[in-house]
Formats: sequence, structure tokens, C-alpha cells
Amino acid sequence: MLKKLLTPLRIRDLELRNRIVMTAMHLNFTPDGRVNDRIVAFYEERARGGAGLIIVGGAIIDDYAGAYWMLDLRDDSCVEGHRILAQAIRKHGAAAACQLYHAGRYSHSISMEGRQALAPSPVASRFTREEPREMTREDIQRTIQAYADAARRVKEAGYDMVEVLACTGYLICQFLSPVTNLRTDEYGGSWENRMRFGLEVADAVREAVGPDFVVGFRIAGHDYMEGGNTNREWALFAAELEKHGVDIINVTGGWHETRVPQLPMSVPRGGLAYLAAHVKEKVGVPVIACNRINDVFVADEILRMGMADLTGMARALIADPYLAAKAAEGRYEEITHCIGCNQGCFDHVFYLQPVTCMLNPRAGRELEYRVEPAARPRRVAVVGGGPAGMKAALTAAERGHRVTLFERRDYLGGQLNLAAVPPGREEFWTAIEDLETQLDSAGVELRLETEVTADLLREEGFEAVVVATGARQALPDIPGIDLPHVAMAWDILEGKRDPEGRNVVIIGGGAVGSETAMYVASIGTISPETLFFLFMNNGEDVETLRELCSRGIKRVTVVEMLDKVCRDVGISTRWTILQDMRNLGIEVRSNASARRIEPDRVVVEVEGREESIPADMVIIAVGSCPENRLYEELKDAGLEVHLVGDAREARKAIEAIQEGYEAGLKL
Repeated sequence: MLKKLLTPLRIRDLELRNRIVMTAMHLNFTPDGRVNDRIVAFYEERARGGAGLIIVGGAIIDDYAGAYWMLDLRDDSCVEGHRILAQAIRKHGAAAACQLYHAGRYSHSISMEGRQALAPSPVASRFTREEPREMTREDIQRTIQAYADAARRVKEAGYDMVEVLACTGYLICQFLSPVTNLRTDEYGGSWENRMRFGLEVADAVREAVGPDFVVGFRIAGHDYMEGGNTNREWALFAAELEKHGVDIINVTGGWHETRVPQLPMSVPRGGLAYLAAHVKEKVGVPVIACNRINDVFVADEILRMGMADLTGMARALIADPYLAAKAAEGRYEEITHCIGCNQGCFDHVFYLQPVTCMLNPRAGRELEYRVEPAARPRRVAVVGGGPAGMKAALTAAERGHRVTLFERRDYLGGQLNLAAVPPGREEFWTAIEDLETQLDSAGVELRLETEVTADLLREEGFEAVVVATGARQALPDIPGIDLPHVAMAWDILEGKRDPEGRNVVIIGGGAVGSETAMYVASIGTISPETLFFLFMNNGEDVETLRELCSRGIKRVTVVEMLDKVCRDVGISTRWTILQDMRNLGIEVRSNASARRIEPDRVVVEVEGREESIPADMVIIAVGSCPENRLYEELKDAGLEVHLVGDAREARKAIEAIQEGYEAGLKL
């Protein structure tokens, strides 16, 4: 049972119905910056689903704040649209807030119609690869006034709260950090001077909204930047913010430039809540803990332990807008968990595409996708129990069809099971578990270990079929591929073959090859429990512990014919996989073609010359081919048939699940 998450909280005159906060994140829903039906429908769904506080934004405050396609609060003409958005949230019982955004040196000139970014000092950004212009005192005062004017508009629009963004390496962070603030005037140098800009923003915002309106700040609990501010400095800044009239502190992690992951599934659930806990020790106002809080019981424990007063669950509410309502009704098993895959949210942000969700294709498409009862319920067969097939079966059943899901193996999940094997990727099993539970609740009949033929489907009277039979591993034409020490990547990940010998060569550096490499390279590393035991008991020094965590008993080499590995992995996750591969000591040979496999080596061609790589075992991971023979049979038999997922062509899980969802809507 949840003990605290669903209890109310009062901040000044604002009553929150629970402690679940949808923190602000950019959605790419507003190409001209103006509130539209799409963003209203998205947030209204989350309010209807029971969230306590919804923070929209960030909203740019002036022409130098950020991209013109972000939510706009630069002038009074923006107020009416925000009024519509605030009302849509509040009418369902959620509190509504808007976040004020200024990216400073993280603003790109292209996204600001050619303007050069402004920052405390002209320190080039590794994020944009551009150098900003140092702000003059006039720039500083104008920007502070822009914060104040935007805050006034937030109040006029009917929001319950305004939040100032002061994290993630954006403008206020840049003033606070000695890495990016090299000024010698009253806004630079000492800690007191570096705090000055942020505190003056807090004062200006408070004056603009009056004494009773709720003001929040979203801060970085730790820059995770060499030479930057740590949790200690940020806690001190939070204490100063409280003195300057700030009512609530929202604590997240580091900067965009940091190499410490904060969002992907490799981050432990609630793993950054310690940042909020230390801030909470220094302030008397409510504190929000954030990052990778995807489960209501994890959230409740953070609150019960006194680490925070509220929990930020933004991506959790993208995955399941009714998370709060389901928890309140005790329907915990029906909650769809965010798994931190980043495929539909942060990858889409970086690709300038509208945000959606791998597990919830309706996210961001609330006006486009509606799960409505079928005009005539029919007998539907779904063949293939991977993610596409599971989603198709679930959607069809929710619409009232009588659905049977066939799977030739004795388990569901398809390639998600393989993706979950490497260290830090276990959340893919959570996705499978959620879908399995939902299939059971929807009354889908499961037939495992069943080979399906067109004759079987005809004999049993199915009226429509979704073919989601997935793919088979591609087998390249390489001399020596039939040698006994050669294995297929899927067989390794499924446990059908064990990695043998010390030297392991993996041919293929896509997602599967890279994940297989991480799995093999992690063999022999110490577990988190062993690390904790040794560290607490001074069993080994820190450098030895680092080596024990990152060096196993296998020497792994990945051979990739292209210039980069992981090209089929999303941009917001790819860098973390590459970093993990480096940490595990995996050698990557790019622009290398495997010419032949011999009993103790792989011969590759690099720039026209042959090289040998020692190999006790060779693992093949060069992609997959659609398995769609049944589809062709069914078409010839005259049945209504839909082809989805990898059975159509190789694709990411987000694409496969969306196709399954759309097939379920069409039936």
C-alpha cells in the first residue's frame, strides 16, 4: 500500500491533491511556440489521469532564451493561449504551473534565427559547438526584467505557480558555475557574486507575481562537471533561494555536457533522489525529487524516508497518463512503466520530432488515436508474441474483439528479451511484464509453443489476422562461418550458447552487436552488492574497485564495416552505450570488413590491408531478415491480414509497437 504518495500537500494557498508532479519537458508540439490543440490535449489527459501538479514548458522569456519552437512567453500576446492550457489542466483537479526558460550558451544561433547566444562569459558550448557573447550589465538587467515580465504573464494566464529553470547547464547554472562564469565584476568571482544573478531573478519574479503566488525553482542537484558545483553548493543556493521568497525547490541532475547519465535505463530507479535529500536538509520549503522515478512504490519510499516531499514523474506520465488514478484505485498491475528507453521522448526532442512513447503510442497523439469499441467484434488471431504482436493483441482486445495470441516459443516478448540481457538494460523486462499483465486483464487467450499455419487459422474460424512473426538472424557469407566456435548473437543472449574462451570477436556493431559485446565483456565483473561490501569494508582501494567493476575475464573486440558502431541506437542513449563499451574495455574496429574466420582468429580488411584478431569464439550480429512467409500464405488464402513489426522490416521497438497499436485500431 502507498502511504504518502497520494496524500495532499499545501504550498501557500495552493492545495495539491497528491505528491505526483509532471515536471516540465520540451515536447516539440508547438512549431511556432504558440499553445495549440495538441499540447492542450496532451496535458489535459495527464490532468484527467490524476497527477497532482503539472508543470508545462520550458517557455522562452525573450529572443535569446531558446528556440522559437518552444512554448512562448515573450510578450502579452502569448497569454491567451496559456490561459486555455492552464484551464484545461485545472478543470480536472490538477494544479498547473509554467516554467520560465533561458538556455544561455546552450541556445543555438540557428534556433534563434541567427542571434548569437548570451552567457555570463564567452565560454564555448560543447553542446552547441558555438561561442556565446558575454552579457553586459544592460543585458543582465534586461534578462532579469524578462523573467519578471514572463512570470507576470504566467499569473495572468491563470496558472497556480511559476517555476524558474535553473538547472541542466542553462543560464542561471552558467552564472553559478566557475566553469562558465569567468567574470570579474559583481556577477562573477566569489560564490556570493556568482549567486547574485539567480537571486536577483528570484527577487524580480517574486515582486512580479506578488506575495501569495507560488514560486518554484528547478535546480541542478549536482553539475557533474569537472570544476563545477556539487550537491553541497546547490544545497546552499537552495537555502538562499528560500530566503528570497522561493516556495518549492525542484531538484534534478547535471548538465547536458556531463558524461554522467541521468535519464536512460542504466540509471537506477530513483538513483538521483539523494540530491534532493541533501537539499531538503538545508531548506524548510517542499522539495521535489526527480530522475528515473518510474514506479509508484519507489516514489512512495522516497517520500516515506523523508528524502523529498514530492516526486517528479514526467516520463512515467508520458508512458501512462493514468498512473495516479490507477494507483489511487489499487490497480498497480495495470500501470505501464516508463523504462527509460528514450526512444519516443528524448530521441524525438533531439531529432526535432514530436514526443511520443515506445510503450504508449497515443502519447502526443491524443487527438489522432482513440481506442473505441469495434463496430462488430470479431475473432482475431495475432501470430507472434513480440512487442508488436503483444500491442496489437492488447489494442484489439480493448476494442472488444475476441483475441488469441499465438507464440511458437514458451515465453512472450520477442527481441525485448535479448535487449534486456546486457548490464543496465534490465528495464526491457519490465515492458514485457507490463504487457503480459495487461493482456491477461484484457482477456487475451494465449497459446504458447504453437506453430501457426494458414490451415489452422482457417479451421478455427478467425476472421482477421495480425502477423507479427518477427525476424530471423542474418547469416553473412563469410568463409569459416560454419566452424564450431562461431555462434549467433541471439543464441548467446538467449543462453543457448555460452561465451567461450578469453578472446571473443563480435562481427557487427549495431545495437545487437554492441549489447552482446557489453554482456560478454561484463562476465567476471563484480556485482553491485560485492562492490558495496568491498568499499564499506575497505577491501580494495578505489582504483582497484573501479577496475573490478569494469574489467571482466573476456577480451572483446567488435568488428564493424561502417565508420561507427551503434548507428541504429537513438541519439540520447547511444553515447551512454559507447561510454559503457569504453568502460568495459571493449575494442571497436570500425571500417573493418570480416574476410574469413579461422579456428583461432578473424581476418579483417582495413583500408585495403588484412589484419588478424585473435578469436577463441566468434559471434555473428549483422542484423536480421523479416520472417513473413505466413503473411504471404494468408494473403493467398483470402483472409484479412495485417503485417507489423520486424516481420515487415527490421525496426526499433518504438516503431514495431506503434505498428501493432495501429493494426489493433484498424481491425
